[in-house]
Amino acid sequence: MIYGYCRCSTDKQTIENQEFEIKRYAKQNGLNVETWITEMVSSKKPLEQRKLSKLLKRLNEGDTLIVTEISRLGRSLMEIMSILQQCLDRNCMVCAIKENYRLGNNLESKVLAFAFGISAEIERKLISDRTKMSLNKLKSDGVKLGRPLGAKSKTLKLSKNRRKIFQLMEQGVSKAQIARMMGVDKMTLHRFIKGQNV
Repeated sequence: MIYGYCRCSTDKQTIENQEFEIKRYAKQNGLNVETWITEMVSSKKPLEQRKLSKLLKRLNEGDTLIVTEISRLGRSLMEIMSILQQCLDRNCMVCAIKENYRLGNNLESKVLAFAFGISAEIERKLISDRTKMSLNKLKSDGVKLGRPLGAKSKTLKLSKNRRKIFQLMEQGVSKAQIARMMGVDKMTLHRFIKGQNV
């Protein structure tokens, strides 16, 4: 049996692109994909909760699993190695198109799979480290990170300045001007004042 496996986190088009690549690869190599397994799920989700887990249990000796790239199988070195080991233990072939791998139950394939897993793990670690360094630099430059000030925070700000707001209103300052002074939207100020029963 020849299986085509496609996985992505969110984008349906990515699934379609993977299917296209697998079909093209199968045609070039005289293969016919008999069963498709597609899922839109993060690789962070435990393997047992993914369709891939059920597929691995169905694999028999001589079956072939085709993926666009080996990282479609899992996120971590240990998970990828575990999945490949399950396939190799059942004498199944794993074809990864992007890397041009045909991994079977032989020593060369096992060494190659191990080397790829280490490389992928190192790459993810480097990306994570670069992201942390960039965030730390932004913080040190005084850039505020995270979500912008929310409505609750703005209402709290208005509550703290309640006396000042009503003094300004008594002095004839327009609500639009007060809203600008408080750094909030005019409607936010209007709702706040209405809520004060004034």
